[in-house]
Amino acid sequence: MRASTLASVAACGLFLRVAIPQSFAIIPRGRAVADATFRQTGFPAASEHGAPYDGTLASGLSCAAMAAAMLTVTSLKLVSSSLRTRRQSSFCKPLQQGMRQQAVQVHSTVARAAEGEPILRLGTRGSPLALAQAYETKRVLAAAFPELAPEGAVEIRTISTTGDQRLEISLAEIGGKGLFTRELDVALINKEVDFCVHSTKDVPTVLVPGTELCTMLPREDSRDVIITPNGITRFEDLPAGSLIGTASLRRQAQIYAVNPNVKCVNFRGNVQTRLRKLKVGEVNCTLLAYAGLKRMNMTEHATRILEWDEMLPAISQGAISFQCASDDEATLKYLRPLNHRQTFEAVTCERAFLASLDGNCKTPIAGQAKVSADGQLHLIGLVSSPDGQKIFRVTRSGAASDAATIGKDAGMEIRKEAGEKFFEDMQDYVQAVQAANEKPTKA
Repeated sequence: MRASTLASVAACGLFLRVAIPQSFAIIPRGRAVADATFRQTGFPAASEHGAPYDGTLASGLSCAAMAAAMLTVTSLKLVSSSLRTRRQSSFCKPLQQGMRQQAVQVHSTVARAAEGEPILRLGTRGSPLALAQAYETKRVLAAAFPELAPEGAVEIRTISTTGDQRLEISLAEIGGKGLFTRELDVALINKEVDFCVHSTKDVPTVLVPGTELCTMLPREDSRDVIITPNGITRFEDLPAGSLIGTASLRRQAQIYAVNPNVKCVNFRGNVQTRLRKLKVGEVNCTLLAYAGLKRMNMTEHATRILEWDEMLPAISQGAISFQCASDDEATLKYLRPLNHRQTFEAVTCERAFLASLDGNCKTPIAGQAKVSADGQLHLIGLVSSPDGQKIFRVTRSGAASDAATIGKDAGMEIRKEAGEKFFEDMQDYVQAVQAANEKPTKA
């Protein structure tokens, strides 16, 4: 690019960074629109310049739109002019297309805010835990991006899923993990929301085409807890015939492995519902993820936290993830900077392990990975028959950058050791006993 072209671009950038911010509105909404526009055009937010603000919301919106238009149009003209004589279409056309796409995304953000609409629309399930995670996401976004702090800048949209509605049937019987994400996927594809917030353990290993898990927040404690009204802290100590409420084949298998004389029964619903059922005596014991109790400030209900060698947690347990359209740069610019690398690497490994075993809620699979301070990743995996009588374990370590390969190789190792007949027999067993599909009742 010629020196004169570079000078023009620099001048345009200086104007956008210095002159334009002077006229942005001081009121939160106008300032938010200005900041959002500048971030999406690739410049720092207007509020980061320290320039004084005056004027009205209308002037703030006008300046924001003008800034976006100026940057896009000027850049397109300069680049096109510089490259026209060289006719390097293989370089020029993708660059122009990218700029046009960015202009459309910027215009969409400005238009939304101008009409009083949110900058980001967040999709979530409606359970108390899911909403707690959604509000935590909203808080984190507001802390990272000033334009998302005003009320209404991030909207939470609650979406009911099949998994939340069909509580009388076990997950193994009605289709597994996708039941908690299917309706959210539809909302995302239809652009009713900009991104979805998930408990990652509920997310299938195969995502809807065109979407990705772009971000994971720092992982909470992933262990399970045992909850009993009489203070019993070990499954081995539960009397024969005790009813244990759990819809998880993973938990069921590990319980039966140490105490085959108890009975695991379908026990679904949100945290509050399960605790209420336990209190009225529908079951003698239940288990919950410690992460959920912590996020809702309900840890006093835990009788004891279970270590990994007692109850290996579910794949991705304790990790909150964001799912977004892969080409939605306007949203990804807000989400990607929030990604916690160590959590992302550990969960990537676990999900690769699960995928290699074709895992879902019809399969008793557990696995946990951690990234140590030296960048090494350590994985523990487990596959069991639903009755807990056959258990295959694996451990793997390696560079965190090879997370997916480590997980896949660990899964293939177990698959080879167990043999394909083991997996066929396991599915037959699940169908025969309907995977704890009875309503909890006293024996």
